[in-house]
Amino acid sequence: MDVIYGLIPLMIGLGLIGVVIFIWSVRSGQYDDLEGDANRILMDEDDPLLPQNQQKAQHPDGTRQNADESHPDSNHRQQ
Repeated sequence: MDVIYGLIPLMIGLGLIGVVIFIWSVRSGQYDDLEGDANRILMDEDDPLLPQNQQKAQHPDGTRQNADESHPDSNHRQQ
């Protein structure tokens, strides 16, 4: 029973530390952009059909590749 007299102040102290850390994280902007990373991971920046990537998807002779030819695994699909 004597252990509880040490555990109660310890739990209150840990709870206060958690609240202080939470308040610090809110004030420092940790929760400002919750959806940005979720949307950014879905964007396909190396898609050859995007306008900024169309120049990269050209053959050396000036002809354009279609989407299947520019994919890195396209050689495995054709075999």
